[in-house]
Amino acid sequence: MSDDSPDLFAASRPGGSPDPSSPVAPPLAVRMRPRSLAEVRGQAAVLRAGSPLRRLIEGSGGGAGPLSAIIWGPPGTGKTTLAHLVATAAERRFVELSAVTAGVKDVRSVMEQATRDRDLYARQTVLFLDEIHRFTKAQQDALLPGVENRTVILVAATTENPSFSIIAPLLSRSVLVTLTPLSDAEVAQVIDAALVDERGLAGGHGLADDARDHLVRMAGGDARRALTSLEAAAGVALDAEPIGAPADDPDAEGVVRITLAHVEQAVAQAAVRYDRAGDQHYDVASALIKSMRGSDVDASLHYLARMLEAGEDPRFIARRIVIAASEDVGMADPTALQTAVAAMHAVAQIGMPEARIILGQAVVHNALAPKSNAAYLGINAAIADVRAGRGGPVPVHLRGSGYAGAARLGHGDGYAYAHDAPDGVAAQQHLPDDLDGTTDYYRPTDRGFEERLGVRLAWLKERLHRG
Repeated sequence: MSDDSPDLFAASRPGGSPDPSSPVAPPLAVRMRPRSLAEVRGQAAVLRAGSPLRRLIEGSGGGAGPLSAIIWGPPGTGKTTLAHLVATAAERRFVELSAVTAGVKDVRSVMEQATRDRDLYARQTVLFLDEIHRFTKAQQDALLPGVENRTVILVAATTENPSFSIIAPLLSRSVLVTLTPLSDAEVAQVIDAALVDERGLAGGHGLADDARDHLVRMAGGDARRALTSLEAAAGVALDAEPIGAPADDPDAEGVVRITLAHVEQAVAQAAVRYDRAGDQHYDVASALIKSMRGSDVDASLHYLARMLEAGEDPRFIARRIVIAASEDVGMADPTALQTAVAAMHAVAQIGMPEARIILGQAVVHNALAPKSNAAYLGINAAIADVRAGRGGPVPVHLRGSGYAGAARLGHGDGYAYAHDAPDGVAAQQHLPDDLDGTTDYYRPTDRGFEERLGVRLAWLKERLHRG
C-alpha cells in the first residue's frame, strides 16, 4: 500500500528513458503507461465525452460527488492506467491495494486516513483495488461504508464477471465499466510509440515489419504483453547484434534492429506464417475443413493449432466446424452437429485459452465420424429444382384448412392424419404433381448411422405410395 501516487519513473533519467546505472529500472510497460487520456489506446466507447468514466477522470463527477467504478476487462486493456488517471484529477490522493495481499485491516486503515484527508484538507482519496474478485464477501462488505459515504472513490479492477464475483450492494453503488481487448491496429500503435518515446526505447531500436506483426499477434489485444515482449526482444537484439548501421539502411547508424528471429527467441514461440486478412487465412481454414472431411485427425488438429496460435478468432473456427459437421458428416453421425453447436456456444461463453480444448474435441469428433454429404446434396438438388421452376401447386389435401372459407375451397379434403395409421405412416402424396414419383433428393449412403436410414427410407417410400 502506498499513501501517494507511486513515482513510476523513479529509476529513469529526466527524459524518461531507463537509467542503466539504476539497479531496478521500471519495466517498459510501466514506463509507457499513459499519462493522459490522449495517450490511451482503445476503449473509445467507455471514454467517450460525457461517459461516467470520462467525467470521473476529468474530475467532473457532478451531483453529490463522483461515483465509484468497477472496471472489468481482460489483462492489458488499461484498468490500472485508468485508475491512475482518475487519481490525477483534482489532485486526488491515490492509494493502491491488491486483493491478493490486502485484508479488512488494510481497507479500514485507508478509510480512516481518507476521512482525515477529507476533513482536514478537503482532499479526495482514490482507492485502487486490483483483483477485487479475490476479496471474500466479508472483505467486500468492509468497502461499503466508504463507498456509500463517498469517503473514498473506489476504482476496483477485475478480470472476472462482476455479476458473479462482486457483491450486489457494492455493484449497485458503483458504475460498471467494461473494457475490451485492443485491436491489432491499437496494439501496433502502442508498440510504435514505445519505440520512439523517451520513456521507452527512445529511438534506439528499429523493428522489422514481420517482427511487429508477430508481436501484435502474440499480444492478443493485451498492451502489457506486447510491451513486455518488445522489451525482451530488444534485449535479445542488443546481445546478438553489434550496434551499427544495417546494410539495408545506412542512415540508421547506432540503431539496433529487432528482427523476427529476435522476437521468436524472446517469447520462445515461433511465428506462425498466417495472415488473418490474406490468402493464408483461407488456405489454413480450407485445410482444416478438408482434413476433417478426409478423416485425418492429426492433420485436423495441426491446422486448428495453427489457426489458434496465429490469433484467429475462435468463434470463426467454431462456425466452420458446425458447417462441416452438417455438410461432411451429416446423418452418418447426427451427434457430430450436436457436438459442434455445443462447442460454438461454449467458445462464445468461455473464450481463449480454454476454448482450444472445446474446439479440439469438436474437430476430433468431426474427423473420426463416418462421412456423408447426402443431406448437403439433397438440399442443393431441391433448391436447384425450385430455381428451375419445378414444383406445382401444393396438393389440395395438404393445404391449410384452419381459416374461414378453406372448407369451401376443399382445402384439407382427403388428408390422412399420419398418427391414425397403425405404423404412423399414411399412404398419400406430399410432393407437387410434377415432382411426385420422380424425385430422390436424399440418397443416404451405407456409412455409419445412414446405413440404417437407407433401410428405413426404402420402407417409408413403399408405405407412402402403397395403394
